[in-house]
Amino acid sequence: MAKYEYNLVVIGAGSAGLVSSYVAAAAKAKVALVERHKMGGDCLNTGCVPSKAIIRSASFMRDVRRARKLGFKRAEAEFDFAEIMQRVHSVIAKIEPHDSVERYESLGVECVKGEAKLLSPNEVEAGGRKLTTRSIILANGARPFVPPIKGLEKTDYKTSDTIWEIREQPKRLMVVGGGPIGTELAQTFAYLGSEVTQVESTERILVREDEDAAKLVMEQMKEAGVHIMTKVRAQEVEVSENGQTQMVLADVDGGETTRRPFDLLLLAVGRAPNGDSIPGLAEAGVKVNKRGAIEVDEYLRAAQPNIYACGDIIGSYQFTHTAGHAAVTAVINALSPLPFKKKVDWSVVPWCTFSHPEVARVGLNEQEAKAKGIEYEAVKYGIDDLDRAIADEEAEGFVKLVATPGGELLGVTIVGAHAGDLLHEYVLAMKQGAKIKDILSMIHIYPTLAEANRFAAGEWNKKHLSPTLLSLSERINRFTRGA
Repeated sequence: MAKYEYNLVVIGAGSAGLVSSYVAAAAKAKVALVERHKMGGDCLNTGCVPSKAIIRSASFMRDVRRARKLGFKRAEAEFDFAEIMQRVHSVIAKIEPHDSVERYESLGVECVKGEAKLLSPNEVEAGGRKLTTRSIILANGARPFVPPIKGLEKTDYKTSDTIWEIREQPKRLMVVGGGPIGTELAQTFAYLGSEVTQVESTERILVREDEDAAKLVMEQMKEAGVHIMTKVRAQEVEVSENGQTQMVLADVDGGETTRRPFDLLLLAVGRAPNGDSIPGLAEAGVKVNKRGAIEVDEYLRAAQPNIYACGDIIGSYQFTHTAGHAAVTAVINALSPLPFKKKVDWSVVPWCTFSHPEVARVGLNEQEAKAKGIEYEAVKYGIDDLDRAIADEEAEGFVKLVATPGGELLGVTIVGAHAGDLLHEYVLAMKQGAKIKDILSMIHIYPTLAEANRFAAGEWNKKHLSPTLLSLSERINRFTRGA
């Protein structure tokens, strides 16, 4: 048997890489973690953490705007945009120790600073050294995709990676992209007072979600002041004679073009896996598809059997929580002999768009069930009827259950305040194979937003009450009262 310096070398210290190296070290493996830039990856430095920090500040301004709804005659708030961005970076700094070199070395992980290059299936060059290892995990994440818009070089455009560099608030912000990232940031800057235009080439924003969910978000976006333009394509950046930068927008159905001026352009049209950024992959026998994603099997193995990949680099679910989930599977398989390897479980995957209102989902929604030809039934409970939501002035949204006729959950969509938190009750139910009746039988605290989950289950129950049993119950009750 060959001798190696390490049991495992992990390339990339984002969510997937951090979890991979931590779990391997906890299993008493000798592990090296290679990172060329910053520990914590996108999530800490340019993704989840900064975006949620600025969303929190914008949410305060949202409440200022609706002060009368909360019983105040007037409310005002003054802010310096640079100070808000400074707060964003202070939040990053507070969380940074969780992902630091010092912490991971204290956990038994050897951290190596530098660019990684695969010399062979068992050799990695990094930090001026050659690391020999039994197994490798590729966790290099993804980067913002920059679409081929003519004239982009004429403006200092930003992406979800670089928007955090700005310190001056844009008066006019143009957001290209109607997915979760574009929607969250468009609404956030609108609450902070920017004039925001959001451009999307499809028929609506949040196209992966049900139409009724996207509609509620669009209504709130428009109320916040976002000008949403759908079925248009960002075609070209121009600079007018008076020096004004503007975007040429082409109607996707072949209509006329329009021009919209902007002071700052934010590109938010998805992320491209970084598989094509690791030198030596092809020579090591690793296959990368046209999108730059590492091709893996159900065990997260690359074409080279001792090399695994997880996180955004495999191009499937691009979320921090799915990266961590896949990392655990990758580590188990990288360190275990064949009989103990396990398949990655994507059967129950939740996610959330942190807009106002939030849109959280697990499993199938209606449009996916229809597209797949799956027999299903759906019920919806309106959160506008929920006591706590009314008291909080958050009485909008719904809980929608998609299930088999027998009551087995296929998926759940929640739209409303704290939807991402409320969803987990159904995530657990689906994971454990519980039925809708099990949610209904639980005691929920009053008054909480979580009661919406029980009321949604109640709507399902009312829809499926047996007419025969109801008729029998009516006769029994009539008899017991002597009628």
